[in-house]
Order: sequence, then structure tokens, then C-alpha cells
Amino acid sequence: MVASSVPAVLPGPSSAGDHPFDEVLDRIREAVRARGNAHIDLRTVINDVIDAEGARSPQVLGQVDPVGLAQQIEHEMAGFGPLQALFADDSVEEIWWNEPSRIWCARRGRSELTTIVLNEGLARDLVERMLVSSGRRVDVSSPFVDAVLADGSRLHVAIPDVTRGHWVVNIRKHVAPAARLDDLVALGSLTPAAAAFLHAAVVVGLNIVVAGGTQAGKTTLLGCLLNSVPAVERIITCEEVFELRLDRPDWVAMQTRQAGLEGTGEITLRRLVIEALRMRPHRLVVGEVRQAEALDLLIALNSGMPGMTSVHANSARDALSKLSILPMLAGENVTGSFVVPTIASSVDLVVHAQTTGNGHRRVREIIGVVGRVESEVIETSDIFTTVNGELSRAAGHPPHRDRFAAHGFDLGELLAVSHG
Repeated sequence: MVASSVPAVLPGPSSAGDHPFDEVLDRIREAVRARGNAHIDLRTVINDVIDAEGARSPQVLGQVDPVGLAQQIEHEMAGFGPLQALFADDSVEEIWWNEPSRIWCARRGRSELTTIVLNEGLARDLVERMLVSSGRRVDVSSPFVDAVLADGSRLHVAIPDVTRGHWVVNIRKHVAPAARLDDLVALGSLTPAAAAFLHAAVVVGLNIVVAGGTQAGKTTLLGCLLNSVPAVERIITCEEVFELRLDRPDWVAMQTRQAGLEGTGEITLRRLVIEALRMRPHRLVVGEVRQAEALDLLIALNSGMPGMTSVHANSARDALSKLSILPMLAGENVTGSFVVPTIASSVDLVVHAQTTGNGHRRVREIIGVVGRVESEVIETSDIFTTVNGELSRAAGHPPHRDRFAAHGFDLGELLAVSHG
């Protein structure tokens, strides 16, 4: 852990309302309302009011940096106040706090304690502001909330009495430097040979599971794979909250919905998968499976519907083991004797990603699922594996070789790479 270089902000609004910040902010709001034009330059209005205040009452603003004050007021009115500097910093991947007086962030997978200090009221106000665009809420009856901010960042909030004393907030910023497999190659997350193979596998319609731990880049990798889907195909994605961003012409994105104040209106991932099957998909995608929705996805894949998903797992084989358990959450009548062979016949590839010690995200292995089960163990084939820190060609092959040939891919040529 290291201290963040984010500068301390100017004092925020005080509860008594007697800080220069409050006086200037009130005047700016009045000026914006008076002009009544949505297209005005907010920064120009802020500077004008600060100049006027400084000339009229130099003792009020004489000890405050006008540039810094203008920036803070702009962040307060159009952004996320003291946190805006972290949102604007592309090197920051995540922002969180366990108590408002200690704000943390992460850069390249490493935690940093910033110099930003909030009070309880301001912290809650910022959360409420973030939730406005999502239409979601957090209160005593619903003490957890997942939401997506306008910039694509993912917000998670937990409040007392589930937590002890303070609102606990995590904001995972939408930092996606890669949109396609070639971008992952450029970043060093994937080798050219593995990228070429994965592109072909997507085109021919193999069912792919992306696995990895938290912050391993699963969503980014899944999005890059989906952008290899032929443009003529229709993609339906189902997510807890919108995270995937695709560059496909025929794409429908759906997300879950929490129950309303009356306890009705909830839409689960299971419901989304069922509805998606009625929408003429060529590819069905569940952003991440965590519970019984894994059963609905597996049944769809087993019926011949090409698809993809992601799952938290420490390795590609662990991902298959986890997928063998999750469908059983749907009910006691769902047993391993059904689930395990269904996975073996439905899943074609597992791509495992990890974050290295220096925070770099990399694809660690790609395995094929050959379609056989021996002693309740799903047989797999190593296609690419990490050797001496490098993703290298292994000896295995993917299933459905005929599909590659039918789409004009020479599988032997795609995999003709030194095992190095």
C-alpha cells in the first residue's frame, strides 16, 4: 500500500453554510438558473462569479486559490465533488471507502490511500447522485445496490446495519483500453497466435467460458471475443448491470432490475435468459454466472444456441468444476448426473485470465472441452498454456474441427506454433 498522489481538495461545504465555498456555490447556482441556458459554459459562469466575489469581498476569497476553487465548484455541480479527480485519472481503476474519512483507490492492481477526506453527509450525497441515472436505490429495506454510472463505472454500495457504522462503497471504473483481440495483443495480454485462434473459434460458433479472479479483466476479454462475432449475427447479452460494450450492429443488452418499494417488479438473470431466447438470438451471452442462471444458460447451449459467459475461478479447470455446481442451486431435482455431461457437451473452450504480481492482466491458459466424461470428471485438452511466463502452444486441439474447415479456417495452420 502506498499513499496516493491525488492532491487534497479545498474544504467542502460546511454544515453551517458559512464557508466561502458555500457562498460562491450559491451565487453560481443562482447565476446558472438566471441564465436558463443548458448550453452555457459552466466554467465561464463560475469564473465570472468568483471574480465578482473576489472584487466585492476580497477578505472572503483572498486566502483561496481561485483556480482550485473554480475546479472544485465545477466538480461539485457537474461531477462527483472531491472524487472527480479520481474519476478523471485514467490510471485509477477502482475507488472505494470503508468509512468516508479514508478514501482508497487502485492503480494497476495496487491499493493506495488517497488524501481525500469526506464527511458522512457528503459521502451519502455523492452516492445518491451516482444512483440518480441508474434508477436504483439503497435503503434499509434494500441495503445493497449494484448500479452503472453514466461513464460505465460499476457502483456497489452496502449500508448499515448490514455494515458496521458506515456506508461501504466500491466504484469499479470502466477502464477498457481493449475492444478487440488485437488490442489485447498490443497490450501484451494475449499472443498473436492465441488471438488468431480465439477469433476463429468465435467466428465458427464455439461456446466459450471466460474465467478468472476479481479484476482479472474477464469483462474486457469477453467483450473483445464478442466483437469477433460476424456482423450479420444477432447478439443478446444478459447482465446484472450493464458492463459489456460491444461494437456490433445487431446487439441487444439487458440488465436485471431490483424489486420496487412494494417488493414487486424484480427481474432476475434467469428471467433475462428465458426472455432472450424469444428474441431470435444468434449468440446468447450471460455476463457472469454466479447462481442458478447457469442452468438456464447450459440448457440453451445444449440445445444448439452458441453463447458465452464468464465465471470467477482460479483456473480453467476450476471454472468447469464451478459450472458443475452452480446449476444445482436451481433445485434439488438438478443433479450432477445431468449437469456434468451437459457441460461436457455444451462448453467448447475455457479461457482463463489472471492478474500478475505487477498488476498486468494476461490470458494464462486456453483449454478445449473434448466432450467426454470419465469418473464424473470432464476431460479437457490444453491448447495454450503458460510456460516460463509466456502463453505458448500446447499439444491439444479444440472440439468441432469440422466447423473451422466449413468457415474456411485451416486449424492446422492456426495452431502451427512452436511449443516454446
